[in-house]
Amino acid sequence: MITSCEQYHEESSYDRHRMSGHFLDWASQPAVFKAYQGIEPLEMPRDVALPKRPFSSLLKEKAGKGGSIGDIKGLSRILLLTNTLTARARHPDEHFYYRSAASAGALYPTEIYVVIQGVTGLDDGLHHFAIHRHGLHPLRQGDFTTPILGMMQAREGRIPQVTFFLTAIFFRSAWKYRTRAYRYHLLDTGHVLEDLMLALKGEGLPAALSYDFDDRAVNRFLGVDEKREGALALVHVFDPSPSRGGEGGKTTELPEAIRRASVVSAREVEYPAIRQMHEAASQIVKGLLPETRMVHELGLEVESWTKIRDLPAWPEKLEYPDALFQRRSKRNFVDKAITGDQMSAFIETVCAGEGRDATPKYDSSLAIGLLVGSVDGIEQGFYVLDHTCREIGVIAKGSFEGKMAQVCLDQMWLANAGAHFLFLTNLDMLSSTWGPRGYRYAMLTAGRLGQRLYVAATAMGLGCCGIGAFYDGEARELLGLNEGSRLLYLVAVGPVKKL
Repeated sequence: MITSCEQYHEESSYDRHRMSGHFLDWASQPAVFKAYQGIEPLEMPRDVALPKRPFSSLLKEKAGKGGSIGDIKGLSRILLLTNTLTARARHPDEHFYYRSAASAGALYPTEIYVVIQGVTGLDDGLHHFAIHRHGLHPLRQGDFTTPILGMMQAREGRIPQVTFFLTAIFFRSAWKYRTRAYRYHLLDTGHVLEDLMLALKGEGLPAALSYDFDDRAVNRFLGVDEKREGALALVHVFDPSPSRGGEGGKTTELPEAIRRASVVSAREVEYPAIRQMHEAASQIVKGLLPETRMVHELGLEVESWTKIRDLPAWPEKLEYPDALFQRRSKRNFVDKAITGDQMSAFIETVCAGEGRDATPKYDSSLAIGLLVGSVDGIEQGFYVLDHTCREIGVIAKGSFEGKMAQVCLDQMWLANAGAHFLFLTNLDMLSSTWGPRGYRYAMLTAGRLGQRLYVAATAMGLGCCGIGAFYDGEARELLGLNEGSRLLYLVAVGPVKKL
């Protein structure tokens, strides 16, 4: 029985000498679009004005202080910028669609639900976002302000106008990645979440992100089958009107037909460790913030620290949202250096924001490392970033990228990338501070920062590819991490061959 993040991480770790062969059961391949029997989605307008601005300016901008999602076009624009279909590939029997948010194996476990109050052109209530139709499945009608506020661990003094819920359907990723899939549920949901937060920021909307809520109450409200799908994050957009009070009554159980929509294959296989870890993390621990930052809890000796230089202007070639829509996982890296300005932009990307989150504990759950292979003005080596102090620290000089490529299941194309960004944590510290829920904090935050790197790389005409598959023990040994610390996610960046 999995009861801690250390147990789950060990259970889902890859070992070069203990991995068995795994063949995909194509007959059980999961559907990537959620459908509700007898409920047609209301399609939203796609011809909406999109913000034409540099990605760097959006990233550096302060969070919105006022305003509201006025009408259906405003919500449509936010959802277009959060997750949309961007490319089509022909498979033997049907077309396959890629999306703006990155996903391990293009399996797309994340679903979006929206609770609306006072958006012109839409009924108040709970809706599921049907990405393939760019529409909304209506699931509940009415004002649900009071029950939504009741699901929160910490009560906000403001009333939400719109609340976004992000869930993961477990079998979509587990079909390919089995027990390790819960890692990808969290990373992939973090990718989508970052796009949502950027879209809301671009609209100047006051939004609050939370990974802390009553899991059971939220899942029941959304009408999901908890064995197959679970909520991972929510985002409030607050009502600017001080006159509206929290209203709305109790919610009733949604019909079984709606819960059955969480089934995405007629031949689903359950991997118990996934549900056990998700249920273990349902308990919210009100832990105190650690006295030191995670970067100092990895067992690494920093030789020296250097201040991160400010970059007045990024070398961007595409504006946001063009960079978002053209984002792809590109791995055809070439033997060419990342320029100093490009690397400064990447470092700003993962360090930007007021602590990156309004909730310090999410930030405190993660540390960022950097393997430099070919970057103008920076020696090859292993570095760590302290985003709070805006410093970069030298751990060890030398070439690491070829060895890391071997650690990443011998995917040797990784050796050609200009740099690897590493998202690290100390699992013991997560557990002792926040219990198993801390695993969600770290992995979702890693996914958010990984998506930022994808968009930044695309904006600068560079390649980017996230890697969640590696031999875990070998990664720890290569980096010299202490016993409790682990690599969670690797994102490679650099120049790529032009196709």
